[in-house]
Amino acid sequence: MTRATLAQVLEPALRQGHAVAGLVCLGWEDARAFVTAAELEGAPVILQAGPGARAHTPLPVLGAMFRHLADSVTVPVVLHLDHGRSLDEARAAIAEGFTSVMFDGSDLPLAENIRLTRDIARMAHDNGVSCEGEIGFVGYAGGAMSARTNPAEAAEFALETGVDAMAVSVGNVHLQQGQTGAIDDRALAAIAIATRGRVPLVIHGGSGVPSADRQRLARTTPICKFNIGTELRQTFGTALRQSLADQPDEFDRIKLLSRTEAPLVTATRRILRDLNGTGG
Repeated sequence: MTRATLAQVLEPALRQGHAVAGLVCLGWEDARAFVTAAELEGAPVILQAGPGARAHTPLPVLGAMFRHLADSVTVPVVLHLDHGRSLDEARAAIAEGFTSVMFDGSDLPLAENIRLTRDIARMAHDNGVSCEGEIGFVGYAGGAMSARTNPAEAAEFALETGVDAMAVSVGNVHLQQGQTGAIDDRALAAIAIATRGRVPLVIHGGSGVPSADRQRLARTTPICKFNIGTELRQTFGTALRQSLADQPDEFDRIKLLSRTEAPLVTATRRILRDLNGTGG
């Protein structure tokens, strides 16, 4: 059994100067490819069930799938609820065996975000589970604009909530369809100084951060977790379209979907190497 909490994989990453991939899972095919890649690389991985996945597949089904996959490999696998919005949602995830929960109160006033995140972090810790919070607001490509993280508020948030990881907004954007984003190094450094470099930081929208920057940031800053979703969804979509084009008479979904696994494994291994400092 290799189920791990977020703290168990991020604390070594913070000490040793690398990062762990938080991979957004939409179904069986991508989740299985992610743990296969992690096993081949000998790297920990975070399987993330975001709002889209939870709207499509019931949380108990996602929890059972994640547990099975974690138990099938020898590397640490974190079972993570991404962008949870309530105490009840976090409680339900913990009941289904998730080892980490994120509460997203980034659109709330600071005091309310701190209060709710603290309550969820305490509940999580009482159950042996990790908690991630967000301070500042990470916007969306073509959608809501970001609100940058204030370093003083980040320090207060980290101290008052006791979170195991803190998502920040420093130029990163959700749903970017190319590596065109730019992390504001000065803003990131100010947050690191304010929090004394003791809190693992998280970059949501990691698909938009160029590979070379992910490698550098993982090695030289307190960023210990990059969330990757769009990049791997694009890999999946391209592979599925090719499978359909190559097999115009095939109607068996298993045969059609099976051709997505190898490209996903290859793309995921490349991401894991970047964050582990073995990419080139």
